[in-house]
Amino acid sequence: MSEKYSVRIQGKNADITVEENQSILDAALRANEWLPHSCTQGTCGTCKLKVLCGEVDHHQSPEYTLTAEEKADGLALGCMATPLSDLTVEPLGNTGDDGVPHYPLRDYEGTVVVLDDIAANTRRLVLELDTPMQFNAGQYAELIVPEHGVARQYSMANAPTENRRLEFHVKLTVGGLSTEGWVFSSMTVGERVSLRGPLGQFNLVNKQDEPAILIGGGTGLAPLKSIAQHALAEALVPELFLYHGGRRQEDLYDVEFFRQLEDRYPHFHYRPALSEEQWEGATGLVTDVVVSDFSTCKGMSAFLCGPPAMVDAAVKALKRRRMAPRLIFREEFTITPATSPAPAVP
Repeated sequence: MSEKYSVRIQGKNADITVEENQSILDAALRANEWLPHSCTQGTCGTCKLKVLCGEVDHHQSPEYTLTAEEKADGLALGCMATPLSDLTVEPLGNTGDDGVPHYPLRDYEGTVVVLDDIAANTRRLVLELDTPMQFNAGQYAELIVPEHGVARQYSMANAPTENRRLEFHVKLTVGGLSTEGWVFSSMTVGERVSLRGPLGQFNLVNKQDEPAILIGGGTGLAPLKSIAQHALAEALVPELFLYHGGRRQEDLYDVEFFRQLEDRYPHFHYRPALSEEQWEGATGLVTDVVVSDFSTCKGMSAFLCGPPAMVDAAVKALKRRRMAPRLIFREEFTITPATSPAPAVP
């Protein structure tokens, strides 16, 4: 029989039970005790905890995310660390008192109902779930690669109201266990898929006074599509601008979908941009196009998703246009470790 440990989350006055080899973060989210997190792979450091009492196994926590000095000071990554004894831990980030609804992490099963090529080396994957998954616009789920038991992260592109039918945008990665080894090779319509969610703290769910700019690179469009649909349907923002960057026209997708949203909502503006091809639309890096469109971004907010270089460039550009840093929200694509096993579950 596996060992079980009691973990006290300081500041929340919450006690959770953690299974042997189950991460602290996984157990907390399943108990509906929100802890800050982003990548769940040990690469971002968002889920750092202070271990006040007890011992943990850090497993393969990367040195660049959790240094030896931090370990010596009692810090641990919630998504990687598992208890070796009963614990008391203290989260270092926001623990959920922000007015955003938080839904418990759960395991789900679904069936592939759509698997279409939509852009260069990009597929739309739609899963029909056996049971609905509640989530915030902008969050993601982890799909479990069959026969390997490893998890890969993909943002939901559909509105949260469509919680039985989840849409994902998947970009081919050469040598990728999930993409080249599964989604783009053996996956078929009708196949059964295991997944878990929701995860992540990138979202737009509360009404705000500031106009919002959404900037996505490649399949970074996925969570922004969810956010745009939710924000427009719920009238969350006074004005909404969506920028999608690609290299060539073959990289763009869902153009007609967003054009129709423009027709339906006068305060929504869609602006795709290409960096390596002249065409009738905007040309240049998507961040440069944003800068050229706005003389100032003061009093606005932004939601960014894409490769780290694009996100970093967007942050710098928006700051140059006087956008308040606290109103810039980001979700970066991170390189998935070679093995990212699914955590143990109760």
